[in-house]
Amino acid sequence: MTSELGRLIARRIALTGPISIADFMSEALGHPRLGYYRRAMPLGATPLGAEGDFTTAPEISQMFGELLGAWLAERWLAMGRPAPVRLVELGPGRGTLMADALRATRGVPGFHAALDLHLVETSAPLRATQRAALAGFTPTWHERFDDVPAGPLLLVANEFFDALPVRQFHRTAEGWRERMVGLGPDGTLRLALAPGLTPFASALPDAAPGAEAEFSEAGRALAGAIGARLRQDGGWALIVDYGYDSSALGSSLQAVRGHRGADILDRPGETDLSAHVDFAALAAATGMPAFGPVGQGDFLRRLGAADRARSLKRQASPEQARAIDAALARLITPDQMGTLFRVLAVGDDRSAQPAGFSDTPSDAT
Repeated sequence: MTSELGRLIARRIALTGPISIADFMSEALGHPRLGYYRRAMPLGATPLGAEGDFTTAPEISQMFGELLGAWLAERWLAMGRPAPVRLVELGPGRGTLMADALRATRGVPGFHAALDLHLVETSAPLRATQRAALAGFTPTWHERFDDVPAGPLLLVANEFFDALPVRQFHRTAEGWRERMVGLGPDGTLRLALAPGLTPFASALPDAAPGAEAEFSEAGRALAGAIGARLRQDGGWALIVDYGYDSSALGSSLQAVRGHRGADILDRPGETDLSAHVDFAALAAATGMPAFGPVGQGDFLRRLGAADRARSLKRQASPEQARAIDAALARLITPDQMGTLFRVLAVGDDRSAQPAGFSDTPSDAT
């Protein structure tokens, strides 16, 4: 089944030839009118939550945003309380994480007065939802991270890098060839290998024929831009996503629609696309000191997730208490989000080691 955007992509391929999977993702997610994150939606609707296509950690429990807010406030203190400090979220979703983070840090002396809030968001419907969630604050929205003004930085990105375009490759007997999106005999979108060897072969590991690989140029470029900003102005970035600690062979690109798996070429613009994040590549691309990645479960536990859950349950009904326990389990247990989701911190070398990446007392909040 196709879509209006699918027909436009097919027309482009018919005119100019096959495109990379990265180009296909860029169109499917970011087309100015029909892309998944830019398309018009019913009033109040978003891609997130039970009525959307996927659910993120901030939507599962307020504890997630509260603990990340505490982490950001601690980093601000460790930086020497710069004012102003650019508080930046990449892909803020419905604004839930930031709203919870700001509520949890109201009592940190001077923190909110120092904040200059910036949200990097391309979706008009999501911007409207974020504006409502953050009523009382005055965010500035940007299309790109590069548009955020210079200055000391506190950045958080939760499930953002997984949505950046990836290239895919297949190892043939002759060498690595890139997987492309072309047209089948019936004019529908089809996957195929490029006829020649890829110029990206030098960036890929040696492997036996039949192996698969993928990498994100966009992810590495953004990580490099974040690292350059941290090096210039100081600050910290916290990246939470699902993926690999180190570069690995394999392909992970997946499509989700209505909380169910779908074909990656089916109904472009109406289907979410994402791929596992290569955290080692991101850390290297920043060129800055990095901590982690560690499992989301370990990270939240070290920040005091269990204590926060107990505090919430003191004011909760039995039914609410069970929901809090279930949400905490979903966030931290290994068979749910606790292990697959990884946390990476990148920062300057002017402040102490951040909380959440070690069980040693010196790392406790």
